[in-house]
Order: sequence, then C-alpha cells, then structure tokens
Amino acid sequence: MCVATSGKILSIDGRFAQVDFQGNVCDVNVSLVRAGVGDYVLVHAGCAIEVVKQETNDEIVSLWREIEAMERDENERL
Repeated sequence: MCVATSGKILSIDGRFAQVDFQGNVCDVNVSLVRAGVGDYVLVHAGCAIEVVKQETNDEIVSLWREIEAMERDENERL
C-alpha cells in the first residue's frame, strides 16, 4: 500500500524544499508543483504531488493521529 502525507514548506532551494511533517523536517522534491514557502504540500515517495490548503493538511494530520491512537489502544489490549 502506498500513502502520502502533507507538510509545510519551510524553505526552497532549487528543486528541493525543507518540509515540516509535524516536527520531522525532510528534503522534498517540489519540481512537480508550483509551491512557495509557507504552502502545504501532499508528498509521496519524496516528491510533492499537490499543493493543499491548510485545512486539508490539518484534516490529514488529525486522521493520522486517530490511526495512531487506535493502534496504541489495540497494542495495549494485547
């Protein structure tokens, strides 16, 4: 299964940007999108594939937190 997640662009240097994923900062190729510092991007396999609104980013983060909480609950029951 392949998943994408979103993060906020902190800086851009040529084709690459530093993107903050909830405190984890990674280099991301942004050559496929028109994005600037402060924009939120959906990232898959190290490439930004879409610029998204902050509300969309917040929803994605919320969903990941729900999944993590369910996994913690499941592990505690085992």
